[in-house]
Amino acid sequence: MKTKKFLVLALLTVLALVVSACAPAAVPGAAPSAGSEAASSGAEEFTTPHPILSDVRVRQALAYCIDRDALIASVYPYVENPEKQLMDSFLPKTHWAYSGPYTDMPMYDPEKGKALLEEAGWTQGDGPVRTNANGDSLVLKFTTTSAQFRQTWSAVMIQNLADCGIQIIPTYAPASWWFGDTTGLARRDFELGAFAWVGQTEPGGRTLYACDQIPLPSNNWEGQNYMGWCNPTASAAIVKATNTLLREDRVAAYDIVQKEFAKDVVSIPVFQRAEAEAWSANLDGIRPDPTEYATANLAEWKLLDGGDTIVIGMTQEPDSLWATISSMAASALVRMAIDNERTYTQYDYDFQPRLQTELSTLESGLASNNDVEVKAGDTVYNTAGDPVTLEEGVAVFDKDGNEVVFDGTPVMMKQLVVTYKMNPFTWSDGTPGVIEDFQLTQKIDCDPDSGATTFITCNSIQDVAWSTDALEYTVTYLPGVQTPTYFLAPFAPYPSQRVISDGRVLADVPAAEWQTLPEVTERPLSWGPYMVKEWTKGQNIVLEANPYYEGEVATPNVIFVFVADTNQAVAQLLNGDVDYLDDSTLGAGAEVQTVIDAANSTGNVKYDISGSATWEHIDINLFTK
Repeated sequence: MKTKKFLVLALLTVLALVVSACAPAAVPGAAPSAGSEAASSGAEEFTTPHPILSDVRVRQALAYCIDRDALIASVYPYVENPEKQLMDSFLPKTHWAYSGPYTDMPMYDPEKGKALLEEAGWTQGDGPVRTNANGDSLVLKFTTTSAQFRQTWSAVMIQNLADCGIQIIPTYAPASWWFGDTTGLARRDFELGAFAWVGQTEPGGRTLYACDQIPLPSNNWEGQNYMGWCNPTASAAIVKATNTLLREDRVAAYDIVQKEFAKDVVSIPVFQRAEAEAWSANLDGIRPDPTEYATANLAEWKLLDGGDTIVIGMTQEPDSLWATISSMAASALVRMAIDNERTYTQYDYDFQPRLQTELSTLESGLASNNDVEVKAGDTVYNTAGDPVTLEEGVAVFDKDGNEVVFDGTPVMMKQLVVTYKMNPFTWSDGTPGVIEDFQLTQKIDCDPDSGATTFITCNSIQDVAWSTDALEYTVTYLPGVQTPTYFLAPFAPYPSQRVISDGRVLADVPAAEWQTLPEVTERPLSWGPYMVKEWTKGQNIVLEANPYYEGEVATPNVIFVFVADTNQAVAQLLNGDVDYLDDSTLGAGAEVQTVIDAANSTGNVKYDISGSATWEHIDINLFTK
């Protein structure tokens, strides 16, 4: 099972935010709507502004008429302060790139909504549905998945809009159709469409909001700008935001996009999903966070009664403890405790060094973004963010961010060179970490036989220089790579000295064999606070403190126990058999109310409910076929 934290972390770990860096080209046949421009293809489809939704006043009225507090209450009745989950942007209010409030994004005020509809020519007669001067009724189609969660909150929304005189015809489609490659969203087959996005520490967003990312027949339906939104100011800013390496410049660019997003109301941010976690009142040190796994600070957890063993309940058992092939939240919870996954943490929509001595930013002096000349035959990143051989007809970005089509004349491009420095560490077998451990990671993770599902990081690198006398390495990226997360080390260490059962050392084992090795998938060595002591399949994973860990460990033993379902997990928490349940185990259903009731009546458990990085929204299609 994937959680929002895994999706965020996986994207960042592979440095997947490589995007193009120029102002967008004009979209052929673009036709303006009120408050924005919506693009068309110049072909038969999507050339006609939607007769209702192309009017910004109608879009604003929709947002004014939706009671988002009531929507939240319908799916999270235990949430006492829905304000924490309300959004006026495509970024949560705690994000570093959020500079709001963005007051142009309408919040619940049905009277303002009704007034805007009247102004737009949709008047309320004797019937329940508004009509215009031509006698057309204000009827809109709403599409989302068949998940009960969305059916519940959308039923409230439909009633809200009915109260304003807007009739909604819902379609609850199978997810396979709604998110299909050639159906639903991918073909912009909707008027109003609801789904969720997973927020990221580095927001990205070019594929969502740039003019040249509108899926159309003419571009083979490429892009995720399903609204057909082409606001030139916002488009130029989102391209800059995703390709400017200095954070202060990115903050300014994202602010422009969010302001335009709020004014045009092409997508209504409904709410952040709630996530809940719970723990024994005897347990201290929990750090709830929307973008980091709870166990990232497990070394700080302690039992107030002096106990030496923390028990964590999980409803899923990890499939593997090797991050390269496992996408499970259950696996990540264990991996973060033994620190064999990342050289950094990401709390509060930001990054912190962990094994790295510091983040390798331009500001720190550990990175440079040089001007280099490229010529025919060189390998570069093109405007689509793909490594290609430079030849005539290939589009690249020059050093100033201008898109140029290579004609044989050498081009000056940007090239990142970044040095990543590591703190000294010792493996749980007592062996000091060496630079060969990081070399092994590149060798294995960049081998197609490893089982890895993506090679974006590997394919973005031109060369790696490994230090011979320090724990550091310098990566020269391909010309054109301008990844916002360039400062995060692409390779964490693997224990090159580890001897496996047949006598070979790990450094000599081919990549194709790694996913079958217990020394990799079940009993990996650790450089973090804990190490795996034993894994009893179907029952538990037992960790013990790593005696060679450089830091302090508050509680020496941790047991991850596998339970049948959330009800059983909650029961074990309440009777004291389990000390902690994370959000992927506790979920956000009725069991949360059981925990709350117990916390209020006995005081034996504590809980936290907060807005997650995943947020529900309603996209508005500005064009019709």
